[in-house]
Amino acid sequence: MLPRYRLDDESPWLQGIDPLRRYWLAVNGDEATVRMLPGLSTQDFESFKQAIFGFRALEVGQELTLPADFGQQLTIACVAENCYAVTDDSTPAPLLHLFDREALESLLMTAHPDWQCAPQHLTLGRSLLAAAWGQSVAVKAA
Repeated sequence: MLPRYRLDDESPWLQGIDPLRRYWLAVNGDEATVRMLPGLSTQDFESFKQAIFGFRALEVGQELTLPADFGQQLTIACVAENCYAVTDDSTPAPLLHLFDREALESLLMTAHPDWQCAPQHLTLGRSLLAAAWGQSVAVKAA
């Protein structure tokens, strides 16, 4: 089953959006399975506007690739009327997350230059950093 998200879902699927505008999602509302998707990142209002207009112009079968932080990309495909797939490459096999237009556009709006994350969402990015510090470093043999 593919994860699907709508703003009016009863399950709390959106865990938050960190300062780097990455989207933290509980897969199908399961808080034990949280995924982080790269979020739209723009340098100025004009590129933000172009990204939003590009998303709104997507038709069934079309795909849009948008910039995200750290050289990542956010790929959105319009798979049906009011149904958009976002690719999640954080798993060995790519996973698709499905969104309705309203939910996905709400996430994309966080790329607006004036947007600020909620104070409680600052910890999302910190948890990723803490996890990275906890991993062992590969030792290079001479």
